[in-house]
Amino acid sequence: MANNPKQNEPIVKHIYTADPSAHVFEGKLYIYPSHDLDHDEPSNDNGDQYKMEDYHVLSMDDVNSPVVDHGEALHMKDVPWVKKQMWAPDAAYKNGKYYLFFPARDKDDIFRIGVAVGDNPAGPFTPEENYIPGSFSIDPAVYIDEDDKAYMYFGGLWGGQLEKWQTGEFKDDAEGPDPSAPALGPIVAEMSDDLLTFKSDPKEISIVDEDGNPILAGDEERRFFEGPWMHKYNGKYYFSYSTGTTHSIVYAVGDDPQGPFTYKGKILEPVIGWTTHHSIVEFQGKWYLFYHDCEMSDGVNHKRSVKFTEIKYNEDGTIQTIKPYGDK
Repeated sequence: MANNPKQNEPIVKHIYTADPSAHVFEGKLYIYPSHDLDHDEPSNDNGDQYKMEDYHVLSMDDVNSPVVDHGEALHMKDVPWVKKQMWAPDAAYKNGKYYLFFPARDKDDIFRIGVAVGDNPAGPFTPEENYIPGSFSIDPAVYIDEDDKAYMYFGGLWGGQLEKWQTGEFKDDAEGPDPSAPALGPIVAEMSDDLLTFKSDPKEISIVDEDGNPILAGDEERRFFEGPWMHKYNGKYYFSYSTGTTHSIVYAVGDDPQGPFTYKGKILEPVIGWTTHHSIVEFQGKWYLFYHDCEMSDGVNHKRSVKFTEIKYNEDGTIQTIKPYGDK
């Protein structure tokens, strides 16, 4: 258990946490982060420094309450198909069950997405024997719309292997598009009613500028890199993500949960550390951004800590850009 959290401070300090997916279940905030392990090995662009093996579930009665660590909810040793690297997870509630979605490398070192099911938002979760058929890459985010249709958004470049799937099959030597070509989009798939499989084939999402032109691969300030998230505000679908190399959280807006989405702007300026990864949730009448940084570890990229802050919308529906450290 942690002290009462304050905005823009680590919500727990006894473990390193990252990639927070926040949801309101049973009237409480539940946060599903990845769990960074402490080690002294070097970092690389393939993400080998991120060795996460398990998931802890955190909860808060309200944003001023102590944060409860409910302990280990799932470990990779319990998942038959997993070899290593259980990265950023998400969770959902449907059919009276709670679902934990997670990426990991399979026995062939290919990232897939798995699902585990439980009766309680804090777990424990029982994993399916195999990964979701047709799944690939990383960073699953599951959004259940008001019509009860469920969608999984996923994908990440570089260590997330998204560029290796451009032909529909895994090609280990594949590279991303030319900088002057359209950027690789994130992936969306409608899910089956039991949330265990894809109902439709995964397809690429189109992110365009205000003139309807595709965001280009060389436009690193705006193009998708990883960490997709979906939320709905005033009837519009807000698709947000990390730009990776330029270290911002940005967003695009559309009228359909599967896109296309029009780029609108930046939600979060760069944080301390290389990665940035977030979620957005409405709770008790306010909107909150959950994110992580490496401030507590003095910038060590694989020792991250989850934080949160309030989001504010302008009258036109745009989101006010957040400076994580104020005007420092």
